[in-house]
Amino acid sequence: MTTYLIGGGWNDEAAALVYGPFLAAAGPEPVVACLLVDEGDGAAQFARFEAALRTVAPCRPVPLLVPLGGRLDPASLDGHAALLVCGGLTPAYQEALAPVLAEVTSRLGTRGMPYAGFSAGAAVAAGTALVGGWRSRGVQVCAEETGEDLDEIEVRPGLGLVPFAVDVHAAQWGTLPRLIEAVSLGAVPYGVAIDEDTLLTVDGGRARVSGLGRVHLVQAQDTPEGVALRSYRSGEAFALPV
Repeated sequence: MTTYLIGGGWNDEAAALVYGPFLAAAGPEPVVACLLVDEGDGAAQFARFEAALRTVAPCRPVPLLVPLGGRLDPASLDGHAALLVCGGLTPAYQEALAPVLAEVTSRLGTRGMPYAGFSAGAAVAAGTALVGGWRSRGVQVCAEETGEDLDEIEVRPGLGLVPFAVDVHAAQWGTLPRLIEAVSLGAVPYGVAIDEDTLLTVDGGRARVSGLGRVHLVQAQDTPEGVALRSYRSGEAFALPV
């Protein structure tokens, strides 16, 4: 199953680049389930995603609004061609999915439903999801306002659609150091940090970058530096580490 990971962002010029491959995989005029954790403005947030998707290709986005603190009913995915998990407070998305991770993943695989994750939705696609935090053992590693209401870096179970951790808004929010720290600590096996308005398409053991920014691959290595960092531009592809 191909997975589409979007690092956030609302640049209209990037819409076709980041949503186009996902909608093409979903088929002609697909019904797209849009999962949003409703923090009080769910309808307005859905309208933004609906408008973005409709500008790219004929489709019918449908909102799946889960109240803050609630959980997704996997049966609500029935009748949809694809799933877009939207953005917001990443720990809240993980909590909405946590009780049903295996069932959601099974439904996606059994029905061949393309999955796209936008910001928080990209983070929770990982098996070990990096959900936030701005300090590591009390030391600041990124801005407090990017911590997702968490203090220490925290990882939680995710959907397991990709074998690496995902951080987002990399260049815009300065979250790459958080991912580097998580890899250095062994909290995640390896990871990618995705810039806004940028898509990472993961198909089997290969990943391809498209959009306006870059994707930064962070791997642990047995050297004094502790990690290896490689950035990829739009149009570049790489093999996933074994």
